[in-house]
Amino acid sequence: MNLLQTPLYKDCQELGGKMVPFANWEMPVSFSGLIEEHNAVRKKVGMFDISHMGVVQLKGRNIKSALQNLVPSDVFRIGPGEACYTVFLKENGGIQDDLIIYDQGNLDSKEESIVLVINAARKESDIQWLNLNLSKYEITISEFMPEGALIAIQGPKSISTFENILQEPLSDLPRFGHRIIRSNPNLINSEESIFLARTGYTGEEGFEFLASPETARSIWKKLIQSEVTPCGLGARDTLRLEASMHLYGNDINLETTPFEAGLGWLVHLEMPHNFIGRKALEKQAEEGTRKKLVGIKVQNKGIARKGYSVSYNNETVGIVTSGTWSPTLKEPIALAYVPSEIAKVNTQLEIEIRGKKHPAIIVKRPFYRKSF
Repeated sequence: MNLLQTPLYKDCQELGGKMVPFANWEMPVSFSGLIEEHNAVRKKVGMFDISHMGVVQLKGRNIKSALQNLVPSDVFRIGPGEACYTVFLKENGGIQDDLIIYDQGNLDSKEESIVLVINAARKESDIQWLNLNLSKYEITISEFMPEGALIAIQGPKSISTFENILQEPLSDLPRFGHRIIRSNPNLINSEESIFLARTGYTGEEGFEFLASPETARSIWKKLIQSEVTPCGLGARDTLRLEASMHLYGNDINLETTPFEAGLGWLVHLEMPHNFIGRKALEKQAEEGTRKKLVGIKVQNKGIARKGYSVSYNNETVGIVTSGTWSPTLKEPIALAYVPSEIAKVNTQLEIEIRGKKHPAIIVKRPFYRKSF
C-alpha cells in the first residue's frame, strides 16, 4: 500500500522525524522524543504537521440552513470569523465524525463560504456523505487548498512566537476565531494569503494555519530558527488525552452518541430545526444513556491501553478507549466507557493490564486544564 505524504514530509525527515503509517499517510510519530515534545508544548511552544487532516469548503447560498440539517449544534450561533466544534451524526445518533466549522461569511463573489476541518480517516466518507445530503442545494463542495500544508503551533509562547515571524498582531484573535492573512511581506510570496485559526488539539493556547507548500515550508523553517520544537503524533496524543479531547475511532465512533461521550453540550435540542439523529437523541435525552465515557486514573504504574477491560465488583463492565502515561501529571490516565449507574467520580474500578488487575478510580475530566 502506497502511503500519502504531506508537503512537509521531507522537512520532517530532515529533522529526524520517525515516520509511521497513520490514516493512509506517512506521518512523524516523534522527533526528539515524546516527553520532550509534550513538555515543550505545555511549557513553551511546539509545532505539528497536520496536513493529513481533511479541509473542505462549502460555497453557495444559505449554506448554514442546509448544514443545520447535518449537525446537532446551532450553527447560527457563529458569524463570519467565528468557528464551532460539532459532530456529524447517523440516524441512530451515532457519531460519524467530529469536526470544526469555520464561517467565512461572504466571499468577493458574494457567495457564502464555510470551511470544515474533518478527520483524515473519515475524509472520503464525509465528503461522500456531504454530497449525498447537500445535493438538492446550490452548494459546491470541494477540498480547500488541496495541495496546501496545515501546521499547528501550540503552547503558551505560541502567540508571541508567531507574531514575531509574521510581524503582525495576533493576540486580538479570539479563541475559535479565524481570518485570512493577506499581503504580509514576511511570507515567501507577499501576494499570497494564509488561513489562520486560533484552534488546536492540545489543551494549550495556539494556532492552526493553512498555506501553500512553499509558504508553509518557509514558515516551518522560521519556526525552527525561533527554537520551536517539532512534535509528532505521539505527543499530540498525550496532550489531547490530558485535555480529555476525543479521538475518533477510539473514544467516539458510529456506536457512540454525544450524550454517551460527554458531548451533550453540542446537542441543542431547544432549537426547532430538525437534524439527522435528532429523534434518537431526543429519546436518549428522555430515557438516559446506558453507558458513559469517564476519566480514569490507574493507581499504580500500570498503563491502560485501548481495548483493555474494566471491572467493577469483579464483573467486566466496560472497555478502555484511550490510555497513556501523563507526562504532565506523572501518572497513568485513561478514558473508558462504563455503565451509567457507576459513572460517578471516586467509583473504584479495576483494569486488566497484561493479565493482572490494577486498581483504578473515576476522576473528573479533563485531567489537565489550562487557564486561558
